[in-house]
Amino acid sequence: MEPPIMTATEPPLVFTQNEIDLIGHTADAMSAYMGMPVLAEIMDAEDTGAEWVAFGIPLDIDDEIDEEATVVIQLGGPDARYAGNRGGLGAGDDIYSCECLWIIQLSDDDTGRYMKVDPLTQEFTSSNDMRDLLPFNVSDEGFSTADIDDDDDEPSDDDETRAMNRLLDDAVPPPRHRLH
Repeated sequence: MEPPIMTATEPPLVFTQNEIDLIGHTADAMSAYMGMPVLAEIMDAEDTGAEWVAFGIPLDIDDEIDEEATVVIQLGGPDARYAGNRGGLGAGDDIYSCECLWIIQLSDDDTGRYMKVDPLTQEFTSSNDMRDLLPFNVSDEGFSTADIDDDDDEPSDDDETRAMNRLLDDAVPPPRHRLH
């Protein structure tokens, strides 16, 4: 008599609290930088076996959508699980049609724990460090009031703004009329 075959169901891949905090800080920083809400909704691992987060900008009813350059997704609803402050949008069960900026899904692949998916091309990039896939580092590490001093040997605000713009140019879809 052969022993019974044991089948173990793999536990779903879920974001840690530190990862959720990083996702939220990124959405909040993007909201502040772009001057408009950026939502980061974490999707349940129940269907896919891995949680994923979609970053999106809510569209205005009057926005004209270029379907060749924009992927529209629905974020929100009664069971929505957001990371961050929702770009200042009020709490509620509203559903938003959003321009999808990018998606990051957890993965058990050898190439990395995180897969960033471009919504237009469906191309993906993998990494074991989520910060490598985000448009800029939003870490609070090392920040102190001593860092506030404006020393002459540090880059000017204009230099920092130009550097941030270069980083975001590669990470964010081309701006549309409502970004200005």
